[in-house]
Amino acid sequence: MKRFCIFLTVILIFLTLCQEENVSADDLPCFVLIEADTGTVLEENNSERRINTGYLTKLMSLLIIAEDIQTGKFRLTDELTASESVKDTKGAVIWLEQGDRMSAEELLKAVIIGNANDALTVLAENCCENTDEFVKRMNSRAFDLGLHNSAFFSPYGYYDEREYSSAHDIAIICSELSRYEFLTPYFSTWRDFVKSGTVELVSENTLSRSYERHIGFKACHSDYSGYCIAEGGRNEEGITYIAVVLGAESDDVSLGKAKKLVNKGFSDYKITATMFPDDMLMPVKVRNGEDFAVEISLKNQSTLVIPKGVSELRNITVIPDFLDAPVKSGQKIGTVGFYNGDTLVCETDIITKSEVKKLSFSFIFKKMMLNMLK
Repeated sequence: MKRFCIFLTVILIFLTLCQEENVSADDLPCFVLIEADTGTVLEENNSERRINTGYLTKLMSLLIIAEDIQTGKFRLTDELTASESVKDTKGAVIWLEQGDRMSAEELLKAVIIGNANDALTVLAENCCENTDEFVKRMNSRAFDLGLHNSAFFSPYGYYDEREYSSAHDIAIICSELSRYEFLTPYFSTWRDFVKSGTVELVSENTLSRSYERHIGFKACHSDYSGYCIAEGGRNEEGITYIAVVLGAESDDVSLGKAKKLVNKGFSDYKITATMFPDDMLMPVKVRNGEDFAVEISLKNQSTLVIPKGVSELRNITVIPDFLDAPVKSGQKIGTVGFYNGDTLVCETDIITKSEVKKLSFSFIFKKMMLNMLK
């Protein structure tokens, strides 16, 4: 009996540990940390999972609006008029009525800080003919950005069982938003007023008033999405890290996790370049060509994000001993991979700098005649 009790206890402990292991994998909120310029994923948990992201949907709406302002479709100082559509707006509002006029700047402020859906309606209808067309643009832009885990059905983030996004997709949207510096003052404001001071706006993202590296973006919560946040931080060198946390159990968890992730970016990672001097890439011989060799170069020389403990990256170059003519300008003839230890960090193509035509009888004849004249 004693042995049986010990055996049963061991089994129960084992089952408990297995259960805890499963919980730690699936019940944690989805999150991701990326470097904004390169989009490099540095930390993540279920970052590609498709889930409802609540009012973080507005970040895609804001990207469309920011692009239209940047291209001059309208200005922040322009007065925009509310249509009858604002009367059907639900959720957070600034109580606009048909015919009300406000500057694009005040409307933008109301959306970013106060989450105002009626203000977003006015801006969306100014970008497109109506909100349905605006939603089409949201999905089209998502496709252009390669956001394969997102589908939008309204500009607002109202709950819709068909709508979804992912932590990674939201982070990419934020990396685009981080390029529009005119948005930063609004994203960095915790409390403000619109409509001649009669309507107060308070951001749910309290990091906007307590985190010194904060540059944006948004926090929200609902019964369906849980507590969500997209947070960006930037240091003195202009390096930006973006953290997205979805489906947390409380704002303390979402805000704390996001801040910890962004700080981890600054403390644990650094930016380096994939510099590979062209003079180290010797010309490649060409057979049966009008030239005996062709110069080559890297297609892209880009920046990378690597752990601070890595002193330098090693590279492995793969190029042929010779090429057969004809050779096109910009033709891919090999690759170079940059490695952190045994881990491939980045790979880029090696291309030709010029063309080499195939050797012909007429070319040989001309050469012979020129040599004879010499």
